[in-house]
Amino acid sequence: MRRALELAAQGRGHTSPNPMVGCVVVKDGRIISEDYHHRYGEYHAERNALSHCTEDPAGADLYVTLEPCCHYGKTPPCTDIILEKRIGRVFVGAMDSNPLVGGKGVAILRAHGIPVETGILEAECRAQNEVFFHYIETGHPFVVLKYAMTLDGKIACESGDARWVTGEEARRHVHGLRGYYRGILVGIGTVLADDPLLNCRIPGGRDPVRIVCDSSLRIPLTSQLVQTAGEIPLIVACARDAAEEEKMRALEAAGVRILRSPGERVNLTWLMETLGKEKIDSVLVEGGGTLNASLLRDGLVDRVYAYIAPKIVGGAGARTPVEGQGIARMAEALRLESREVLMLGEDVCITGRVRK
Repeated sequence: MRRALELAAQGRGHTSPNPMVGCVVVKDGRIISEDYHHRYGEYHAERNALSHCTEDPAGADLYVTLEPCCHYGKTPPCTDIILEKRIGRVFVGAMDSNPLVGGKGVAILRAHGIPVETGILEAECRAQNEVFFHYIETGHPFVVLKYAMTLDGKIACESGDARWVTGEEARRHVHGLRGYYRGILVGIGTVLADDPLLNCRIPGGRDPVRIVCDSSLRIPLTSQLVQTAGEIPLIVACARDAAEEEKMRALEAAGVRILRSPGERVNLTWLMETLGKEKIDSVLVEGGGTLNASLLRDGLVDRVYAYIAPKIVGGAGARTPVEGQGIARMAEALRLESREVLMLGEDVCITGRVRK
C-alpha cells in the first residue's frame, strides 16, 4: 500500500476533480504490475495496472489506495476489470465518499466471492486526497491560504515593495501549489498593486483557474489577467449591481467569466458554493490581509501555508498577512493541526489544517 501511495502521488495536479489513486498487483510475492490514475478523464489506476500485467493476474492480490469505482463515468467501472481478470484478493486503503460508490464497489467484489480487506493505511490514503474527500463530502472547494512574510510578520515594506520576501526555492514551491490546486484566488487590491499573471511556472505544471474577488468590478482591461483570459481561464466575482454593462461586455469579450454575487460586496460563502458547482475542487488564496481575514472570519479556510523569511523590515504601517478586526482574546485564536515544517533554502514553511 505504501508503494501504491507513491504511485498515486505521480498524478498530483492532473486528476482534479478526481482523486489521486495508485494500484499494485502482487502474485506469489512478486509485483507483476503497478500504475496510477494519470489524468482526469483517462483510465483509473486499477484498469491501468491490470491492462499491462507481465503475467496472468488470476488469483493475484490487488492493492489500491481508494475503493474501486463501480459506475460508468468517463471510464468503465474498475470493479468490472477486477472481476474479468479474476483477482484473488483486494486490499483497499480508504473507502470512497462519492455517493455513486460509497461502499458499493467493495460490496460488488464481495458478492462475487472476492475477499476484500479495507482500511490499509487509511489515514495516509485519506490525507493524500484531502482535497477530494473535502470536496465530495461538502460540495465546497478545499480552501488553502498561502502567504509569505518576514520574521516580524510583514508581507511588504511600508513603501509597498514586496519583491521578494522569500527566496527562489520557496517561490518554486509555491508554483508547485499553483500546479496542484485547481483555482487561485486574489482580491482586486492585489491585482491593482501587482498586476499578477497567476500562472504556474514550473515544467509540466498546470495553470490554475484565476479568480478575482472584485466587488466594484475595477479590474483594468489592460491587466495581465484580462489580456490572457483567452489562454488561461479567468473568473471575476463582483457585486450584482456594481458593474456598468459596458465594462462587463468588454470583459466578457476578452474571455472573462463574470459571477455576480448577491449583496453590495462579494459574499465569500456564496462564491465558494458557486465555484464548487463549477467543479473547482480547491482554491489557493494568494490575497492580501483583508481578503485573508474575511475568509478566516467566515470559516472558509481549510489549510494554511505560511512561508517565513529570516528578514526583519519593521514599519508600523507595513502590511501583514491577516488584517481586519482580529480577535479579542488569544484563547480564541485559530489553531493549526497536523502540522508540517519544511525547510526551503533559507526560508521556513509551516503548513497545517485549520482546526474547525
